[in-house]
Amino acid sequence: MTQAQQPQIYLITPPALDLEVFVPRLSAVLDAHDIACIRLALATLDDSVLSRAADTVREIAHARDIPLVIERHVQLVETLGLDGVHLTDGSRSVRKTRAALGADAIIGAFCGASTHDGMTAGEAGADYIGFGPVGPTPLGDGTQAAHDVFAWWSQMIELPVVAEGALTTDLIAQFAAVTDFFAIGPEIWDAEDPAAALAALTAPLR
Repeated sequence: MTQAQQPQIYLITPPALDLEVFVPRLSAVLDAHDIACIRLALATLDDSVLSRAADTVREIAHARDIPLVIERHVQLVETLGLDGVHLTDGSRSVRKTRAALGADAIIGAFCGASTHDGMTAGEAGADYIGFGPVGPTPLGDGTQAAHDVFAWWSQMIELPVVAEGALTTDLIAQFAAVTDFFAIGPEIWDAEDPAAALAALTAPLR
């Protein structure tokens, strides 16, 4: 399959939230941009904090018909009325998660730079595959998901693909023809005006 449409924006929350500060910033981004999906990606393991954040963000997202998925915490999806889960362990738990959540839940699988893992995740029931980081970062082991990974995937595989990690305006211009979504979060939330930062970052898409 050759990708024919402009990629959409998949928004990632910060790893920690002050909801009083974050809610108006999130609302401004959603009002200014077409967002395809939101990922609640909190670092905390406190289920009360996760629940409070999920309830708040879900209300904002669903009011705009935007699905909300949570990172990793499969058991909270149904409890909190979320639309699905973003798995960070590649293909390992996709089949089990699909069995647990059923056919209607969104299940995404982040597979680093491994097309093999991506194909395995797709066969196990993932709805989309994430590759990254696309740009250089001091985090992790330094492996980047190269343009060739996305080019091959967009030509050979029907399953939607998400590009994420250390994105820049130049990288968005380079990868726009070979990805279905750009997952953006850390690139904009430190800005004074995240909505304007997102507009600048994604300028090549317009």
